[in-house]
Parts: sequence; C-alpha cells; structure tokens
Amino acid sequence: MRSIRTEWLSKIDYGEAWDLQKKLVREIDREELGETLLLLEHPPTYTIGSDRHPEHLLYGAEELAKRGIALYEIDRGGDITYHGPGQLVGYPLLYLDAIGLDLHGYLRTLEEAIIRLLAEFGIEGGRKPEYTGVWVGDRKIAAIGVKFNKARTRRGFVTSHGFALNVKRGVEQEGFQGIIPCGITEYGVTSIESLTGLTLDVETIGRRIVPHFLDAFDSERVDESVIAARSLRS
Repeated sequence: MRSIRTEWLSKIDYGEAWDLQKKLVREIDREELGETLLLLEHPPTYTIGSDRHPEHLLYGAEELAKRGIALYEIDRGGDITYHGPGQLVGYPLLYLDAIGLDLHGYLRTLEEAIIRLLAEFGIEGGRKPEYTGVWVGDRKIAAIGVKFNKARTRRGFVTSHGFALNVKRGVEQEGFQGIIPCGITEYGVTSIESLTGLTLDVETIGRRIVPHFLDAFDSERVDESVIAARSLRS
C-alpha cells in the first residue's frame, strides 16, 4: 500500500502554488519526498491549459484588473477554468510507474474520489463520457486538469495540477461568468452548497475528501505534521 502525505495550505496565490508543485515534483522524482496531496484555495484566478482557446476568455485586461482576477497560461491539459474563494483545489503529486501505466485510469480515480465525497451529502455525482470532471446532471461541480511530468531518475511520471471542486454557493457566478469553462457552452456549473442548502467550510470539505482520496488510490495517510506548509515553501 502506498503512503501519501496530505497538507492543507489555506489560501495561496496561484503562482506560488505552481512554483511549489514544480519544486515538490522534483523532490518526489529524486525520492527526497514522499507522494503528496496539497489542498488549498486560490484568490480569483483564470488558468489556461495547453488546449488554448483565447476566445473562451470573455474579459479583457482592463476588466480582469477591475475585478482583481489573475490570469495564468499553464502547462496542464485542458482549456480555461476558474479558481477562486469557495472552491477546494487539490494538487495530487503522485508517482505513476511506467509499467502498466494507465493515464486515463488516473483521471477516473480522481473523479471517483470526488464522487464518493459528494455521496456523503446525498449528491449523485457522475461522469460525462466526452468530458473530464465530475457532473451533477448537466452541471459541472468539479473540473480536472493534470500534467504528467516524465520522471528523470526512474521510469514513469509524477503527476501535478489536479482538481477544483465548487463548494460555496456563489462561486458559480463569481468567476465563471467571465469565461466559457473548458470551452463547454451547453452545460452550466454548480456547487455543493447550491445543491444541499448547507453552509459549508472549504477546509472542512478538504479534510473530508482525504479518506475518499486515499481509499480510491489504495493508500494510507502519513501524519500531516511530517510535512508542514512552511517546510514545503522553503
């Protein structure tokens, strides 16, 4: 059974989290650090993946500045999406062995962990065959975009980037109105609070997804105290 360290980083700027991921990917590749799941929130941010379609960003530079939304072109797969307050972001940094490697299986396992979490709240999450992510009917509740970093010291890949789960009511309007999310025009987005009427804390949802994540990946948890946020960022 693999062991995965988990860490709640609270709210962190996207650029800082991206740099942190790259640092930890190198350390995991060199076997200086164990596999890690980072859980956090971002301030308002749009990210554009490798499947770039600038026309899916509806705001110009002036409007982005007015609204205080950062913009990053990044190295994950997929198109444009939104990260912001009220959304749980998870970055699994996991080693995938090249022998028997199933990249699609990795994506389906990420989706499965989120689907199991939603079931705790009586929400029936599911998949759409043509799209990555987790859906509730025709509304997307979690976006997924990942990168497979080729390992330099051994065969296989180390994953980075990950998932963004809408938790708080209102996140659907806060940032998604300025984009065509993932280039999908026919479907909308939703959140756990909008579906349940509950008032929820993002950190609490982050801690509640951990056992589902570990179970889905057949893993055990390493004590969080071993991997304090301050040591991660040094």
